[in-house]
Amino acid sequence: MRTQRVLAALFIVAAVYEGLLGVAFLFGSGALFQWFGVTPPNHPGYVQFPAALLIVFAVMFMAIARNPARNRNLIPYGILLKASYCGVVSFHWFIAGLPGLWKPFCIFDLVFLIAFAWAWTALRKEKAP
Repeated sequence: MRTQRVLAALFIVAAVYEGLLGVAFLFGSGALFQWFGVTPPNHPGYVQFPAALLIVFAVMFMAIARNPARNRNLIPYGILLKASYCGVVSFHWFIAGLPGLWKPFCIFDLVFLIAFAWAWTALRKEKAP
């Protein structure tokens, strides 16, 4: 039971994180880009669509938080989200250069990726006889 509470807390934190980022970039990407000196894309839709997807993932993380064992099957999608972001950002960070705006998110997402992998494994072990 304690593991379930820890996992619920993890996914609530992830939901809040994704939701806040999604809302910030959906409605305030122009200000964020200006604040951090990042050249915005030529159309806001290039940022708004991924921002909306972050909100969708926030909803998914809340579903996992409500019942981690029952919704364990959703955790790999969160792992893939984090691996995708970390992979793309790491490539550009280390190979091609990257504005500083994206680097903290990569570090946070790497931590979430590891935590999600642990959660997925912990739930599998918990179900084992």
